[in-house]
Amino acid sequence: MRTAIAIEPLTAEAFAPFGDVLEAVGDPTFMINRGLCGRYHDLAHCDFIGTNAHAGISLFKAEARALPYELDMMERHPLGSQAFVPMTADPFLVIVAPDEDGAPGRPRAFLTTPGQGINFFRNVWHGVLTPLAEPGLFAVIDRIGDGNNLEEHWFNEPYRIE
Repeated sequence: MRTAIAIEPLTAEAFAPFGDVLEAVGDPTFMINRGLCGRYHDLAHCDFIGTNAHAGISLFKAEARALPYELDMMERHPLGSQAFVPMTADPFLVIVAPDEDGAPGRPRAFLTTPGQGINFFRNVWHGVLTPLAEPGLFAVIDRIGDGNNLEEHWFNEPYRIE
């Protein structure tokens, strides 16, 4: 087992190299519906390339994981960004890594707080959807279309996330 990776709180600043943090913080961008609804506008940079492609919204139901977590694989999507929006208030684990010559470098792990979702930028190495509580239900916004939009990297020795 490799050196343990400590879990960090998820902040927009810390996560900026990898994607967007989706959360309603501060005053809304503007008010709608006769002033009864605040809109936090355009929070994610959705980026899809290729022909015959579009943004799709899917529901994912992932098994809850426990800490410490063993990270043995990371993936990336070269043709499109991918957003995870939890459908419960439970925190989830977000694991990312910089690219180092076509493979993931040293991973970083973040823990969300209630009300946070994330959007991975196109081609960012990340761990699989990792809820820490049932039911593990998420809305996922990503690229639907032609082409190979999944690359996986399996580590020879897993990382321990704690």
